[in-house]
Amino acid sequence: MLLELSSIRKSFGGVHALLDGTLHVDSGQVHALVGENGAGKSTLMKIVAGMLRRDGGEMRWKGASVDFAQPADAHDVGIHMVHQESLLAPHLTVAQNVFLGRERMRGFRLDRKGMIDGAAEILESHHFPVKADWRVETLSPAQKQIVEICRALHGNPSLLIFDEPTSSLSDAEASEVFRTVRALRDKGIGIIYITHRLVELEQIADHVTILRDGRTIQSCPAADTTTGEIVHHMVGRDISSSKQRHKLPPGETRLNVSLPGVQFELRAGEIVGMAGLIGAGRTEVCETIFGITPAESGTITVNDKPADIRSPNDAVAAGIALVTEDRQRTGLAVDLSIRTNTTLANLDALCTAEVVQVSKEKAVTEQLREKLQMQADSVEQKASELSGGNQQKVVIAKWMFRDTDVVLFDEPTRGIDVGAKAEVFVLMDELARQGKAILMVSSELPELLQVADRILVMREGELVAELPHETTQQEIMHHAVTQ
Repeated sequence: MLLELSSIRKSFGGVHALLDGTLHVDSGQVHALVGENGAGKSTLMKIVAGMLRRDGGEMRWKGASVDFAQPADAHDVGIHMVHQESLLAPHLTVAQNVFLGRERMRGFRLDRKGMIDGAAEILESHHFPVKADWRVETLSPAQKQIVEICRALHGNPSLLIFDEPTSSLSDAEASEVFRTVRALRDKGIGIIYITHRLVELEQIADHVTILRDGRTIQSCPAADTTTGEIVHHMVGRDISSSKQRHKLPPGETRLNVSLPGVQFELRAGEIVGMAGLIGAGRTEVCETIFGITPAESGTITVNDKPADIRSPNDAVAAGIALVTEDRQRTGLAVDLSIRTNTTLANLDALCTAEVVQVSKEKAVTEQLREKLQMQADSVEQKASELSGGNQQKVVIAKWMFRDTDVVLFDEPTRGIDVGAKAEVFVLMDELARQGKAILMVSSELPELLQVADRILVMREGELVAELPHETTQQEIMHHAVTQ
């Protein structure tokens, strides 16, 4: 046995993050770890990786009892973790990040060429579409995830922990990750694979362990369970009866976009999906509409009125909101409270004589917290302390309070669990029924087919197809990849 965790416990103040974390991993095995946000998966893995100290229970590594005081202790025995959220140094190159803390030297000087060559070898051997000399701050979330994986591979691990490695990747890039994971498994490396994309389990997992509310609920060979059983154990309830999408006849045009290569409209009461490979230009379309990268030509109209959008402030004033794909970096002020984040985009509505009325602010936030069923100690809790699903609810709450007519959702379910995804879909449905027009960018084709009234397909910066909701994944991918 490579790693044995028995009844691991961990609390933060009076909050019990883990009550009974039990997990056994063999060499040459892909062991999937699943559960809702807040179930304790990341806490358990941070203990294994030396980032947290456990309060109780036992951890054994290759038969010997261990207790890691810091990540370096875990690295020394061959345990490495690929994090969901980027821990890279943005001002450094890919090669410098891969070798960070383990720099190659030539005498008393850094061997820059050696590090670039070494990083390039890792990237090329796994067919990753990233160059060693690129600066990390210029990379997309998907490319940053690739660099995180390369950092871990450089450490020659015995056990690799993948925390949502494909959450921001296209299907093609995810397939490359699967291929890499299988190759590492075949070399005898143990893999712990955390994912919310349960469809991946059939492709990658040998064994599955399910956590719920800080406890191990079930652990069994992947072949001995089904997706339905896994979901039931994860959430402790049947979500198949969750509120379904209420598709209504579309109303008046809320948004009309006429840019070079991209022309479409969004109408009141509809959810329009946008598909395409990573790099196809989906996020760029959202950022142009929202004024992050203003259009050099073309027109945007909101409610039949021309909108000169040169900045996000212009977009918000025109009635447009953007739920970004990177909620921690661009969607939230993570060190501020739920209350502050929720009201940040509409402070004028809470001011008297240019002074924010805190009591009114608290009342508004409490109302939205209850409506969205946020799991938090109070509205004063920092956004950084919330699970991914609850962070996403705070971002949505911010725009619900602003009450815009158009809402752009860029990868709204990235990195959140199956239960939280269902709740996000319900919120999107409610916004549509209120007469909002919604654009939903997603790499998850089943989600688009489930939620969208129609689907736009992007390829190489251009809109190449508009498909009805009755379309198929095969038809969407045909347009996404075929010249």
